[in-house]
Amino acid sequence: QDKLLTLDAIFNPDAAKRVRFGGTPVSVQWSPDGKSFKQVIGGRLMRVDAATSQAVPYLDTDSLSAALQRVGVKSAEATELANSPFLEFNSDETAIVLSNANDLWLYETATRSIKRLTNNREEELEAGFSPDGKLVSFVRGNNLYVVDAKGNEKQLTRDGKEGDNAIYNGLLDWVYEEELYGRGQKRGYWWSPDSRFIAFLRTDESPVPKFVMANDQPTDQLIERTNYPQAGDGNPIVKLGVADVGKTSIVPNAARIPKIGEKLPPTLLRLGDAMKFIDTSAYKPEDLLIARVAWNPDSKSVLFQALNREQTTLDLNSGSVATGKTTKVITETTPAWVEVYDNPVFTDTSAANGMMVWQSARNGWKHLYLYDSTGQLVRQLTNGKWEVRTLYGVDNQSGWVYFSATKDSHIAENIYRVRLTGGEVERVSKGDGWHAAAFNKTFTHYVENWSNVITPTQTRLFRANGSLERVINENRVDALRNYRLSTPEFLNVKTRDGFTMEAMMIKPPDFDPSRKYPVLQFTYAGPHAPSVANRWGGNRGMWFQLLAQKGYIVWVCDNRTASGKGEESVWPLYAYKGFGELE
Repeated sequence: QDKLLTLDAIFNPDAAKRVRFGGTPVSVQWSPDGKSFKQVIGGRLMRVDAATSQAVPYLDTDSLSAALQRVGVKSAEATELANSPFLEFNSDETAIVLSNANDLWLYETATRSIKRLTNNREEELEAGFSPDGKLVSFVRGNNLYVVDAKGNEKQLTRDGKEGDNAIYNGLLDWVYEEELYGRGQKRGYWWSPDSRFIAFLRTDESPVPKFVMANDQPTDQLIERTNYPQAGDGNPIVKLGVADVGKTSIVPNAARIPKIGEKLPPTLLRLGDAMKFIDTSAYKPEDLLIARVAWNPDSKSVLFQALNREQTTLDLNSGSVATGKTTKVITETTPAWVEVYDNPVFTDTSAANGMMVWQSARNGWKHLYLYDSTGQLVRQLTNGKWEVRTLYGVDNQSGWVYFSATKDSHIAENIYRVRLTGGEVERVSKGDGWHAAAFNKTFTHYVENWSNVITPTQTRLFRANGSLERVINENRVDALRNYRLSTPEFLNVKTRDGFTMEAMMIKPPDFDPSRKYPVLQFTYAGPHAPSVANRWGGNRGMWFQLLAQKGYIVWVCDNRTASGKGEESVWPLYAYKGFGELE
């Protein structure tokens, strides 16, 4: 325990020269059968039995790699792609859709054959299977398409446009990706459960000004112009469309388009049958943000969350596929902003008009509420001065709702459950530290990633009641024992008005209370973005340890608005920035 940390040991760009202080954590994904994992072991994609740990190849990856090489993929790339845990399977895992050379290819696992689905110069983006696996959807040239296994292609939208004043159909623009749906989430379309319809966002960029910036990465600077709305600038105009994949939009003969005032001839009445828009006329176009989209289980209506630009009011609406008519289901308002907490979770997806679990911070803390399909509140499921962090889902058969929350610690999430019928919240996870779960689809088991401030991530399999099934990866890191490390201390600091701030202090390993030490104070301080947490801190945590070894006291403290203690801790920022953070 006498070694001292170095910057090279923590941050060296050459992985071979870095010390793996975080060990070798594993990544597992539940397979659709709910009984096994997808896991890459020794570079090969394996199917691992959840209970026994027995591993077999997930599919014949050698055949998939060979098929990819036959259509021009280089050997090393083909092998890596064939063993990726992110392969796009259809629902019964009999086929895979892949992108190669700007085209889509379909691989069938039974016949080990690969066939080309598209053949053109433009790239197909955001490809995915319909729920029944019969069609592949994608975006090309900012228009939405579907194609079947024989390569029969159908264009669902026709006004997509690239370049200046772009129009996106089924693809998110920068504002919607970055500010609403999340960085890296570019898909702006959603299949209906019955595979008959696709809901999609149409965003018109024409109101968005160009922003000029310099790209400093190349040796010679590049000047780039991109669509970027600054405060007060126009946002993209958004519409919610629904495309019927069983119909075809007809492009009319230009000579037969009627003059103004004339009626469409019968042969053109079906123009646009494949697509219609949900009525959003209750909202001003320049003030409307569509923050989330989902389907009702019966596929007869599409749910969408309408948010005003100031983000002070949010409506959950239901749009009829047949008529386009919109019905308001739930309205959320707060003294400041309304956060978007994802889509409602239906308790029974087989029911046409089932109950749904909705997340809301209307009382200042994010909690769970049970509603019926008409928007009538049935009951509040959780309550208290703590917040739900992640809603994992609903086990309708047993009547449990599973979620993570801060009920027992504001600096360490735990796993909980509560009955749909109400009652006391039950803690499922055990011990200190940070617990995060991934449940199988039947909610009989979950994979837990656990860590604390001195222990890198460990992975275990638990039954839904919290009893241990087996250890998947203990991830012992012997290297940590070789270094002189301090144990971080967690503290509480009271503000002048009595608010409790969370803090962490790391002292030098040979700390002498009679001496004075320089102090590094670290905080992010962004709203609802705490830095103090009882979980493994990664390279930043090791950097803190390096500073402590060099004689610094490291002090991390979350101010009031960054504390993560409910939305009520953030609301004071509204129209009053810079004061609540310092009080």
